[in-house]
Amino acid sequence: MTSAKAGLDRRSLLRLGVGGLAAVLAGCAAESDPVQQLRFATGPQGGPYHAFGQALADAVAASGRRLKIVPVGTAASVDNLHRLDRGSAELALAMADVAEDAVHGRAEFSRPVPVRALARVYVNYTHLVVPAHGPVRTVRALAGRPVAAGAAGSGVQVLARRLLHVAGLTGDSAVRERQLGLAESVRALRAGSVDALIWSGGVPTPALSELARTVPLRFLPLDGFVGPLRERYGPVYSAVTLPAGVYGLRDAVGTIGVGNYLLARADAPEGVVRALLQVVFDQWRELLRDVTAGARLEPRFALSTGGVPLHPGAVAYYRSAYG
Repeated sequence: MTSAKAGLDRRSLLRLGVGGLAAVLAGCAAESDPVQQLRFATGPQGGPYHAFGQALADAVAASGRRLKIVPVGTAASVDNLHRLDRGSAELALAMADVAEDAVHGRAEFSRPVPVRALARVYVNYTHLVVPAHGPVRTVRALAGRPVAAGAAGSGVQVLARRLLHVAGLTGDSAVRERQLGLAESVRALRAGSVDALIWSGGVPTPALSELARTVPLRFLPLDGFVGPLRERYGPVYSAVTLPAGVYGLRDAVGTIGVGNYLLARADAPEGVVRALLQVVFDQWRELLRDVTAGARLEPRFALSTGGVPLHPGAVAYYRSAYG
């Protein structure tokens, strides 16, 4: 309780009346409540996941709620789900395909991870980028070539390997995979030490926009692989389009979309989840500003978390806010 409140004398309390006294006591209780700190597993420094995490931390701090978000730099999706499983993070971002693997205890996960979805926040677009004047004009032309295929522990790596598999780039036709994050992939493509890079992120991705200003690029169409990916790995993949104009593209390019989920451990307090989602929906424009242009966060979209069940606190939030 503040000194001003502590200094209230008997006459002051009488003038306040019952209602006023209750308000003072409630204020004292609120001030004494501990701040709930949540570690948020995001992604590499400078990447879109980390940008979202920092924006959310700032928005929560400005909201005045008794919450504190601490963004934690990671290798991204796979790493993030393992951190939730170990209890070294309470919140995480992850691509939908990796999140569903975690829930079902498959692929990179030896057992089911106790994770729940809070919202689908935006869609990643898969970019397969090659030099415009280079020899590669189709996905299958990558056979035997060095390809930057995502950092170890990232969702990009998971998607890249699945894409290369359904494209028949296995065995003698396999690419020479380089495990590189986005910044390293861009440098490698610019230097010519890889013939292609694979990236999954928002549109436009600033690092690729910057590269496109200095290096003529070709974005290979990937929408023809959506069907085989869905048949083999489930409906987390969809057909989306890189629009004309982005990255200097003259024409739209069909590609593969996959959602990004805001996740929490299953034991996260329901009240905390509801409070966090209130901030997310109040500030979604700011949260997505540096992540993906033109995206909107709407309840119908946010609820679509596929095989990852919603957290009870998220269910309560959506019911109270939208009926």
